Amino acid sequence: MDPTDDLLATMKIEDARYVRLDAHAPWGIVFPPRHLARLVLISSGSCLLVADTLAGPQRLEANDCFLVRAGVGFTLQDDTGSELVDCDGLISQTPATSVRVGGDGELTRIVSSRFAFDAVAAEPLFALLPPLFRLNLDNASSHLLRATFDLIAQESAAGGLGGGFVMSRLSDVLFVQALRTCCANVGSGTVGWIAALRDPRLAAAMQELHADLAHPWTVDELARSAGMSRSAFAALFKEKTGDTPLGYVTSWRMYRTKVLLRETPLSVQEIAARVGYDTGTALSRAFSNREGIAPGTWRKLTDQARHRVPTAGPPPD
Repeated sequence: MDPTDDLLATMKIEDARYVRLDAHAPWGIVFPPRHLARLVLISSGSCLLVADTLAGPQRLEANDCFLVRAGVGFTLQDDTGSELVDCDGLISQTPATSVRVGGDGELTRIVSSRFAFDAVAAEPLFALLPPLFRLNLDNASSHLLRATFDLIAQESAAGGLGGGFVMSRLSDVLFVQALRTCCANVGSGTVGWIAALRDPRLAAAMQELHADLAHPWTVDELARSAGMSRSAFAALFKEKTGDTPLGYVTSWRMYRTKVLLRETPLSVQEIAARVGYDTGTALSRAFSNREGIAPGTWRKLTDQARHRVPTAGPPPD
């Protein structure tokens, strides 16, 4: 499996919701930081985007789209000074997929989808993306993303049997398409595993490495897979990924270890065999050096966090 496909499958989108916001001037909506990602499309009209991660307000026009990482808040409004309402409270008032907000002025139509997923599994991908990532839907490569937005809108308007289920599945597809668009941009001129994966000189070695993390990889073996000398391969790999070949292997083994600790009852010894360590002790030593705690402790803390009773507050939007 392609490493990107593997990662997206491992992320396990746990929940997705689509809503259309019909905002009439004057209007303003605050999207507070939450443990979920958002994909927002300005379907028609225009508005201002304000976020702490941006240098200043940005004007958005029809067909502008952006992906927001989990934990990042932002505000949309028709103009500075307009009264703001909280997205959580606004959308929780109705189970409908269409919500009206604002006064009686000019209309801006906004399509917003939010996605909850396994943050541990998503770590290698979202670590490469900026907190707020603008996507260009005018590119030919993004036509499927726009088509899925349109299909969700048609399904919402139709209100047919099983519409909620269909929209949920389409929202999953929408999220993956958005990430695909982001990956295409991240892989161009940037540092990270996606950039290395898209480099034709490294692609074969990257595919083999990710296909079998448990293999006892050496730099010489990876260089042979790439058809390069050891020194040339090591230099190019460091340039593209920002890490040494073996350091990169260790990082992905630690990532896979965390996913298995979180999602399976496998023992540390069993996980060690799957990710390339001879013994559970060797894995524990490497994990502790990277994470600062033992694998068993990490598993307990993660499990406690997943099952912690949430504090009172507004329902999820």
